[in-house]
Amino acid sequence: MSRSLRIQYPGALYHVTSRGNRKKDIFTSDSDRQIFISLLRRIIKKHNLLLHAYCLMNNHYHLLLETIDPNLSCSMRELNGRYAQTYNKINGTVGHLFQGRYKAFVIEKESYLLEVARYIVINPVRAKLTKHPGDWEWSSYRSTAGLNSIHDSVYSDFLLGMFSKSRNIAQDEYQRFVLGGIGLKSPFQDSREGNILGSARFAAELWNENLECINEIVRAERMVARPSLSDIFERTFMKEDRNKAIYQARLRAGYSMTEIAKFLDLHRTTVSGIFSKMFKTLQSTARPPVEE
Repeated sequence: MSRSLRIQYPGALYHVTSRGNRKKDIFTSDSDRQIFISLLRRIIKKHNLLLHAYCLMNNHYHLLLETIDPNLSCSMRELNGRYAQTYNKINGTVGHLFQGRYKAFVIEKESYLLEVARYIVINPVRAKLTKHPGDWEWSSYRSTAGLNSIHDSVYSDFLLGMFSKSRNIAQDEYQRFVLGGIGLKSPFQDSREGNILGSARFAAELWNENLECINEIVRAERMVARPSLSDIFERTFMKEDRNKAIYQARLRAGYSMTEIAKFLDLHRTTVSGIFSKMFKTLQSTARPPVEE
């Protein structure tokens, strides 16, 4: 089975979640949650991450992480690996704690940071574990809302700054905003291309910026979260832009030459020739990969 692409770049914002194997609990006590938060704090410091919001449920967790460096994969691998080892040692268990790899959505910060941050902290309410997000101890809500001391791992300045320059006013507005989201649909119903939450332009830019880094990704994986041919060729007014889009559609998104040729109303051999020329040109100047 293919794996979702891990898009990584400096300043990327992600909603990250990981679930227990066979949907079993990954936190069986408050002590487990404290251990996880302690590990998370160390990972944040070590890998230069910003944690905008979090929530620890029973059989999964949610993190809203911003990577200063393109290092989400190694950060999450260390977090989940170390926690699983510690959990098994303390609880006398063996085997896989998590259900496969973590899942990560790339988030358009300006448009969706607030929506995702709200979604994360109202999860206990959605799961009917509590009636108010402030009643759940294991999330960033109370700290961000100013209901208890500031959590030293949570970077709430940017989020609160979107409400007001005054921290007190911002915290009041944040509380109203979160409570107003109870009962609303998940923002991830608006996600594009499988693992991107943002505008069409944002999704297209993510694909376009990584054209020359994909030759080692197998076609089955490239088909996960790929844009449509209409999206790829949307703004190709010049022949040079069209030719780059052909390269993207074939190597980046995994479309066949026949599919591309049919969409462009060109002969397959014409498309194949354009692709071969673009491949040689772009591969000769390729940068180091930024995706796993």
